[in-house]
Amino acid sequence: MKRMSLVLAASVAIIGAMAGNALAADDYPVRPVTLIVPYPAGGGSDAMARQVAERLGEALGKRIIIENYGSGGGTVGTRMAAKAKPDGYTLLLGHTGTISINPTLYTNPGYDPEKDFVAIGTIARIQLALVVHPSYPAKTVADFIKMAKEKPGELPMGASAIGTGSYMSAQLFTAMTGIKVNIVAYRGLAPFLTDLLGGHVPVGFSVIPPAYSNIQGGNLRPLAVSSSTRLSSMPDVPTVAEAGVPGFESSVIYGVLAPAGTSPDIVAKVNKALQTAMKNKDVFEQVVKEGGDPLFMSPDEYKEQLATDSKKWSTLIKKLELKIEN
Repeated sequence: MKRMSLVLAASVAIIGAMAGNALAADDYPVRPVTLIVPYPAGGGSDAMARQVAERLGEALGKRIIIENYGSGGGTVGTRMAAKAKPDGYTLLLGHTGTISINPTLYTNPGYDPEKDFVAIGTIARIQLALVVHPSYPAKTVADFIKMAKEKPGELPMGASAIGTGSYMSAQLFTAMTGIKVNIVAYRGLAPFLTDLLGGHVPVGFSVIPPAYSNIQGGNLRPLAVSSSTRLSSMPDVPTVAEAGVPGFESSVIYGVLAPAGTSPDIVAKVNKALQTAMKNKDVFEQVVKEGGDPLFMSPDEYKEQLATDSKKWSTLIKKLELKIEN
């Protein structure tokens, strides 16, 4: 009789917990939600987060509070999000660098994206461009490859910090073309672009948003874009694949994730709110204006995309034996 009572009590507790979780999902959110941005305030990732956060908060009915953690190449903030309570009140701005590159690149990132996070949905796909200083004689990708092969290992090719989309695009490009260049990794995109604009480094990959105004103004000349198709903002610029490197594609995807164990109902609710936010005319137009493509994915589609990107970049990182000690 005593054993039956214990079993009954346990069953009631389980049912009560399930009911409580369902109620929590139905009521969610009842307080502001924190969105962790694992990069410094004022950067491209932070700008992307703030574009969406206000509209996402409106769709959810509660304010979104952004917390920036700008160290460790994005690993610090991502690690904090991974350890947060899975109740839907802590979300993470996902980025190709932190989710698909860093886990292989860093010796101890402190998180496993597949085990520690659940995908919610995507925000945008940001493309890169292979750009040169106007004084540089290469007019096409073929010109650049030819010049690099004529002087193997001598040509400096700029990139933002190791592990970024800029850096990994350069590594992918050299691996696929067989050229040998001196890849110069800066401490961020700003110093790289400063040297590129000053002609101190002649060529490199840059995410398009911060370089776009200089491309329009003639201060930088784009040889190709990294996307699989041409961009509506630069229709006359070919893709790298079109320009002679078949199969080349490199982009940075922004999305939203939550700690593993977050209720599927909460995930679905945030995904729906995120899609509403992204359909806002101002947000949509701003993403396009900055050289990005608004991207809509379900949680399952985003999860699959993350797996594809992780396999692609981890394979390259292992092949090149790249590693950052931390």
